[in-house]
Amino acid sequence: MRASLSTRTFHTHQTMRKSIAQFQSRVKAFLIIGLCLPVGAVLFLWLLAMPDVSVLRATNPTVTALMEARQAQAEAQGHTIGRYWMWVPLSRISPHLHQAVVAGEDASFFTHEGFDWEGIKDAALYNIEAGKLKRGGSTITQQLAKNLYLSSERSLLRKAQEALITRSLEHHLTKERILELYLNVAEWGEGVYGAEAAARHHFKKSSRDLTSDEAAWLAAILPSPRRYDPMRKTTSLARRHDRILKRITRGSPQSPQLEPEPKSEPDSEPELEPDQHSAEPPVQEQTGDYNESPTSR
Repeated sequence: MRASLSTRTFHTHQTMRKSIAQFQSRVKAFLIIGLCLPVGAVLFLWLLAMPDVSVLRATNPTVTALMEARQAQAEAQGHTIGRYWMWVPLSRISPHLHQAVVAGEDASFFTHEGFDWEGIKDAALYNIEAGKLKRGGSTITQQLAKNLYLSSERSLLRKAQEALITRSLEHHLTKERILELYLNVAEWGEGVYGAEAAARHHFKKSSRDLTSDEAAWLAAILPSPRRYDPMRKTTSLARRHDRILKRITRGSPQSPQLEPEPKSEPDSEPELEPDQHSAEPPVQEQTGDYNESPTSR
């Protein structure tokens, strides 16, 4: 009798344990599904709206997300800013600037596939210590993705979007085309975009005539182009300039040199509207000629 009661009690306990385990498994499954579905839905919707970067092989952008954001910021503050921007092919930008920008912004540009994992690791450790997202360890390709398509907010979702676009840029475009795009859309002062406008604004000359010293100054201000001016040399800016100049003049192995692109157009200045001959950004928006053949043609 007692043995039979003990057996029934044992089986009851076993049944209860199985029921509890099954209940816990169901709860875990529901929690996982509940968390994954919204994230998956967001990623799926964003993938549907993913920009088609393959068009950049043959066409140049007519505006960038960064330009639109700067314009919106200015309007929110009750004023407008001009846009000084002239597109030039890579072959008409001084090789000194190619080398200086690579040396200053992304020394492993020609060897990585869009991401500098050592830089990302260092940035992650810094962010953990700082307790917030302050550094991104961005490569030139990542910066191009952000400038062309994304907002400047610092969030994990935006970094995920940036990573997807970066991978797509590296898949569809050559390194030379990525560098050409970056040099033409990078911000180099308030309302100043691209190497040609930067060279004229800061040095009163074409980008193809930049010396190694001038190129190093332009590369040095890229991290904070609206804060720094190469004509007003601060101590920190001068140190960054000196590091970049040493790398490009001493043939640092970390800054590979680009072979000059074969010139497919007459060696002449870009055609400008009458009020674009000034080295200062005009009051009205000037977009220059966006229809010049890209490097890949």
